[in-house]
Amino acid sequence: MKKLKIIAGNCILENLETSLKTVEFLDKMSLKYDFDLVYKSSFKKDNRSSADYYSGPGIEKSSKIFDTIKKNYDCKILTDFHNLYEVNSEIVKYVDVLQIPAYLCMQTELTLELAKLGKSINIKKGQFLHPEDVINIIKKIESVGNKDITITERGTSFGYRDLVVDPRTFVILKSFGYPVIFDGGHSVRKYGFPSSNLKEGGSKQYVVALCKSAVANDVDGIFVEVHPDPNKALCDAATQLSFDEFENLIKKIIPIWSINNEN
Repeated sequence: MKKLKIIAGNCILENLETSLKTVEFLDKMSLKYDFDLVYKSSFKKDNRSSADYYSGPGIEKSSKIFDTIKKNYDCKILTDFHNLYEVNSEIVKYVDVLQIPAYLCMQTELTLELAKLGKSINIKKGQFLHPEDVINIIKKIESVGNKDITITERGTSFGYRDLVVDPRTFVILKSFGYPVIFDGGHSVRKYGFPSSNLKEGGSKQYVVALCKSAVANDVDGIFVEVHPDPNKALCDAATQLSFDEFENLIKKIIPIWSINNEN
């Protein structure tokens, strides 16, 4: 039976200690519950609501953190890219999956340059995009000979604060022939409120229900953000899962995955 893919980690790199603590926990969970782990964390967040918010340690420090993780743990690393100069930076050699951020998923030059690197590409479907239009992004990546693609659904906002997750999206995205991931954490963010606002920045209580629905609808994996102490996280504090919350989520979705994939 194929394994459920779990893309999980800190929203943004904070320091080596937090990263290693998180990877160590996730590694233990992957062995305990037998899922395919991809550690994710951003070295830079370019879509913060304010220029005053923490945006990451940058390329040099992040490269050292990713290098340490690669040397100590047998898991793939995913991070996102926002600008063309990042595509040719040293951080690429430490990363297995290159993510196109949702806000930037229609940026042709960025997409093509990332695809040309020949590594796995994760497309985050834009909050503004109809799922059928994701095929245009896929064709751009395929045009340079790269067919190592995953597609991640993270909800649709229509300009409102809440995002809506339509299960029909999973069916449409699966029809393109590539693995589909559901981002349970970012789907419950509330736009217009700082992610540090634990009351209004997100609705974390719905993550489990949404992820259970996604797995029941045959997605290939789940994307969530995890932190040793979410309330003190430097980004997306309102929607990152604690270690206990993450394990509770895994306990709820693994049985559904097993039933769907027992044959």
